[in-house]
Amino acid sequence: MHANRDLVTGFLKNKLKFRGFVISDWLGIDKITSPPHANYSYSVEAGVGAGIDMIMVSNFTEFIDVLTYQVKHNIIPMSRIDDAVKRILREHRELAREAVRKTLVLLKNGESADKPLLPLPKKATKILVSGTHADNLGYQCGGWTITWQGLGGNDLTSGTTTLQAIKNTVEPTTRVVYSENPDSDFVKSNKFSFAIVVVGELLYAETFGDSLNLTLSEPGPRTIYNVCGAVKCVVVVISGRPVVMQPYLSSVNALVVAWLPGTEGKGVADVLFGDYG
Repeated sequence: MHANRDLVTGFLKNKLKFRGFVISDWLGIDKITSPPHANYSYSVEAGVGAGIDMIMVSNFTEFIDVLTYQVKHNIIPMSRIDDAVKRILREHRELAREAVRKTLVLLKNGESADKPLLPLPKKATKILVSGTHADNLGYQCGGWTITWQGLGGNDLTSGTTTLQAIKNTVEPTTRVVYSENPDSDFVKSNKFSFAIVVVGELLYAETFGDSLNLTLSEPGPRTIYNVCGAVKCVVVVISGRPVVMQPYLSSVNALVVAWLPGTEGKGVADVLFGDYG
């Protein structure tokens, strides 16, 4: 399939008008030849020529050298490179932010339909933001981002964490206090208007993420109990799949699943504060 121009370009891109981009499997183009990698320049020519836009390789310098040589010598036309780059760039941040807004799932909103907590008011005296995933771009992105298993923290790539997005969304007079895992005394003594708790799964891809119980790992549950036991709260869950939230339902006022919002935490804040439904 990695060398099948009729299907990748002819059928998928031209006939079905697929506007996304096509990614190879890991070492997929190497296996066009038998044994794999026996004629790498042919593999690059056949794979890229077939219409693959992004190649998953183990030795990227070798791939870049071979591809650059072939483009310079007109073996692969520049129009093929332009097509690949255009398709990849089309997945842009505004589109990503819209995708986040449209994929959030509301699971609970207040104790009854006539007393909803969401949307939250942008004007409040003081609000608390907490949880391991509130200010962590790597956790928002999950695995398969820049590196195979993903990378925690905010140095992985550029983007906006949920905490940053909340600060950018509320009124300038609203004080936003961030405490990753506060104890209940801290929450009770601070007279917060409400709290937003952002928790979720740790990073994984493939078998590293295998789970027998789909439970939320600590300190997520502890943060939920400490915060939501002391103040009105909405819990936002960052995860790559469904996780068990039943034990916390009675403690939380509102529950939203954001899946893996990637770099665009703004999409979460857009909906929490009612700019979008």
